[in-house]
Amino acid sequence: MENKLSVASRILVAFASGALIAVFFLPAWRIDLFAPQYPEGLTMNIWINNITGDVEVINGLNHYIGMKHITVGMFPEFKFLPFVVGFFMLLGMIVAVTGKRRFLFIYLVLTVIGGALALYDFYRWGYDYGHNLDPTAPIQVEGLSYQPPLIGHKRLLNFDAYSFPDVGGWIVIAAAALAFSVWFVEWWHQRKATKRNAKLSSLAVPGLMLFFLFASCSPKTEKFNYGNDNCYFCKMGIVDVKYGGEVVTKKSKVYKFDDLVCMINFLRSGTVQEKEIAHKVVVNFEKENEFINVMKVVFWSGAELRSPMGSNTAAFSSVEAAQKIKGNKSGPLLSWDEIYKNTK
Repeated sequence: MENKLSVASRILVAFASGALIAVFFLPAWRIDLFAPQYPEGLTMNIWINNITGDVEVINGLNHYIGMKHITVGMFPEFKFLPFVVGFFMLLGMIVAVTGKRRFLFIYLVLTVIGGALALYDFYRWGYDYGHNLDPTAPIQVEGLSYQPPLIGHKRLLNFDAYSFPDVGGWIVIAAAALAFSVWFVEWWHQRKATKRNAKLSSLAVPGLMLFFLFASCSPKTEKFNYGNDNCYFCKMGIVDVKYGGEVVTKKSKVYKFDDLVCMINFLRSGTVQEKEIAHKVVVNFEKENEFINVMKVVFWSGAELRSPMGSNTAAFSSVEAAQKIKGNKSGPLLSWDEIYKNTK
């Protein structure tokens, strides 16, 4: 077995290790809170040695439910995390300079262990923060805890909480993915035993893996949760999803609506700018929780339909599908632009 990494792989490992310097200048994680009274959201940015953002506002709100006051001092990890990042940068450079595969293997193993420990530490803090409440707090709900999500979305009272890596965190993830890609390319290189294929793969595979990494983190729609979800615009509980729709922002914030009229009035309100929107979708009338882009939908607006807020408009995947349900009943078939223009 060849013991040395290729030149291209060593350069990529050096680049991945050097990229970790970003976490000294950029936040690694973020928690966003959205509520009707805070439509623009509250953000807490977590760095490797600091916390910034709307921390004081969040502390003021959390006081009422008995949660601890968030301060830098409550995180002893901040004292040694910069040294941990420095260690990984140094080890990565050793891998790049020596080109030894066993050093790369050690680097990857420690990366997995470090990532797992970081997530566990974050979960442990979130559990204590959300469960260990002040018994004298002004607002107390028996049996309810307020643990923030480890990653993704969670509903906390009237707040939607989102927890995701911030810019620095994504750079760390991308650097780790690049290092693992180098390992895969080297393994593939050995297996094929062709120098030409190795040089091509060492550049193509990491880029492809990074593409899929970021594609998997793109904003997505969410299924309606009967009895728990509320229409963001009219605040009514969502119980009939055949007429519903969603607006998804590029930051993965999902706004749910029980009726097309609510969704359109929300878009007209300017709460979210058009440039911030990733998806505008409506529910296929024929299939529960199947979303269709509004520009690919055929709408039927008819008196026989009974939508929750009176738009009496249903969405279909095609003219044929709409006509099949409509039959001889009254009401026009319309496009999204026509519906948007005519809805009051």
